[in-house]
Amino acid sequence: MNTGEPGLPMTVPAEGLPARVRIHEVGARDGLQNEKATVPTAVKAEFVRRLAGTGLTTIEATSFVHPRWVPQLADAEELYPAVSDLPVELPVLVPNERGLDRALALGARRVAVFASATESFAKANLNRTVDEALAMFEPVVARAKEQGVHVRGYLSMCFGDPWEGAVPVPRVVRVCRALLDMGCDELSLGDTIGVATPGHVTALIGALTGAGVPVPALGVHFHDTYGQALSNTLAALQQGVATVDASAGGLGGCPYAKSATGNLATEDLVWMLRGLGIDTGVDLGRLVATSVWMAAHLGRPSPSRTVRALSHQEQ
Repeated sequence: MNTGEPGLPMTVPAEGLPARVRIHEVGARDGLQNEKATVPTAVKAEFVRRLAGTGLTTIEATSFVHPRWVPQLADAEELYPAVSDLPVELPVLVPNERGLDRALALGARRVAVFASATESFAKANLNRTVDEALAMFEPVVARAKEQGVHVRGYLSMCFGDPWEGAVPVPRVVRVCRALLDMGCDELSLGDTIGVATPGHVTALIGALTGAGVPVPALGVHFHDTYGQALSNTLAALQQGVATVDASAGGLGGCPYAKSATGNLATEDLVWMLRGLGIDTGVDLGRLVATSVWMAAHLGRPSPSRTVRALSHQEQ
């Protein structure tokens, strides 16, 4: 796979950025969860294995939700054992105690719960209020921590909501603080419909740190609906955030928010970070090849600009 012209992108570091960024790869879960056609379990497992072969160290494998909610991920019990031997972190989503039981039974050591900053999305996604959802997560997080399991808290609609519009920063801070207080090790700030802009990102992270949320506990999860995902990521990096969610090939969106389009493409992120001299440990050529392979299985080209440029796909 061609990795571009020799010496490009040229490395030009910028001051005040992390030396290394951990990419939390979500392509195998968030990227595939709303595909209409069922992706065979063997293809998903091979996707995870190929992603691991690129140097990615955290690959979200699947979600232990009820199959009625997300039919694409109904094979979690078959998929997880097929990849659990890989020498990478394989976090999984768990919506409730039943989901946690299923994950723990298969040996999962990293789990995630998914909350909302807005009432409308909490209702659409979990059929609960924000506070009811937090109450549901408390025993999940407590039991996971008792087992020595790492817990991530996803927070959707941090920057805007398709039903409610703008989301006040203090509301986001309140839910983040609640997730940390119940024991979450890490938070992922989700721009579920892709409406964030860099100033908003800076303001939210500043408000969170002002409320005692440590920057090392933060990750960011941007969608590229309005072409802002990379600029928003850079704004987060400038605030010290060193964990960035991304999806190989730019796969995915959100099945419960129709205005949500694709995730930030991992390849586009790696290209930017490489130019900034920030280490990711990722082999870009292998990653592009993996996304081209997956795109062939899905029957459409990758939306990632970097994948298209480096694989010479039609623009």
